[in-house]
Amino acid sequence: MELLSGILPWMQIVLAIILVATIMLQQNAAGTGGAFGSSDGNIINYTRRGFERTLFQCTIVFGILFVLSIFIQIFL
Repeated sequence: MELLSGILPWMQIVLAIILVATIMLQQNAAGTGGAFGSSDGNIINYTRRGFERTLFQCTIVFGILFVLSIFIQIFL
């Protein structure tokens, strides 16, 4: 148990950095204009393919792992 409680904070830091990186690498369908409030009113049916789909799935996995590590730390 003591080994896990010593490794867990470092594992959370690494997971947080990887999670932020995978989120930042994803493209936004609205482009940069959508981040600043401009909207052209078009609705785009957008499908992820290839590396973008893999990156999206990795983001979900890293998010789940990060949340699970937090729950483990709470219950230790």
